[in-house]
Amino acid sequence: MPTLSRRQFAALGLVGLTIPPVWAQVKDMNDAINKAGRQRMLSQRVAKAYLGVALEALPAQAEKVLSQSMALFDRQLVELKGFAPNPGIRDTYGQLERAWLDFKDRLVGKPASMAGADAVLAQSETVLALAHQGTTQLEKASGQPSGRLVNLAGRQRMLSQRLAKYALASGARIQLATATTEIEKNRSEFVTGLEVLAEAPQATPRIRETLKLGEQQWLLFDAAIRSSSRSGQPVKEALAHIMTTSENLLLVLDDVTNQYAALR
Repeated sequence: MPTLSRRQFAALGLVGLTIPPVWAQVKDMNDAINKAGRQRMLSQRVAKAYLGVALEALPAQAEKVLSQSMALFDRQLVELKGFAPNPGIRDTYGQLERAWLDFKDRLVGKPASMAGADAVLAQSETVLALAHQGTTQLEKASGQPSGRLVNLAGRQRMLSQRLAKYALASGARIQLATATTEIEKNRSEFVTGLEVLAEAPQATPRIRETLKLGEQQWLLFDAAIRSSSRSGQPVKEALAHIMTTSENLLLVLDDVTNQYAALR
């Protein structure tokens, strides 16, 4: 399965999703929308990683993704609570903090297992809804066209991980009807989102170049999802391809979102 080359990462400045330094703060409204949108993605990424561990689909990588994603969510939650520009947004992040604490209780403390998967999937939806609410509120408070694009690009990040989450759930025969419906719905939304971002007047040549790379990675990821769904009970290799390709796509989408957030 082809992956991003070192040259491609270097050319596009892709450095992956790393935990910001302890002194990091929200710089401006676009940065707030970016980080708020990243919380949406992380709600799905930790659920994906949990299933990866439980299904033994690249379990060592999945454990690393899980721990790093939880740490990044914690860090950004503190930043966003501190930045919240009005009482409504502060209330949303108070609710999100409580939902996140409940989610973490299901993610840590005992080994990931299929017995715990239903509860993890359910709580990931609760956290996602509140994280999306905060992102939407921040975009509205921004009042700038660039805010909408940062929100949309960030939503593409989330969809990549949501698709992977439900692809793994489908492989494990968990919430199968929901997983099948969500995969089709989110696949369509993802493709439309790529088109909107590429055609936006604000898209720079570098953004369009990065989106082309994203389209390539999307084809690989989508092929991995379709392959696993055709194979009946997917083997670990098929599930591992979903883990790998979803992470490659996420790196590109994070770069796209960061580029849109830098626009003024």
